[in-house]
Amino acid sequence: MGHYQDSMKATQQSARELREHIPDVYAGFVHMHKAAFEDGDLSPKIKELIAVAIAVSDRCEGCIASHSRMAVRHGATEQEFAEALGVAIQMNGGPGTVYAPKAWDAYKEFKERYG
Repeated sequence: MGHYQDSMKATQQSARELREHIPDVYAGFVHMHKAAFEDGDLSPKIKELIAVAIAVSDRCEGCIASHSRMAVRHGATEQEFAEALGVAIQMNGGPGTVYAPKAWDAYKEFKERYG
């Protein structure tokens, strides 16, 4: 298993436990997530690429892992993914040059597994 897959698994048990204490919060988040990522004028693939760029901007490794995986599952090409990271770098400057390569690694890891 790779780093980003491990990263996602690392919090699963804690998230399950927390969800037992605040089920309505998690249910609301799931509902919002489904609504935001459903197919519309923007495809789920494009929405996942946007989410990856935001994850890089927010420096959230768990988000980078999750949305990189979903971008791969929705068929994002290497070039599409790279261009989304280019936007993240442009919008974030130096921090983007640190976190975009992390997202690139996540993309490659999930592409190898699911691609």
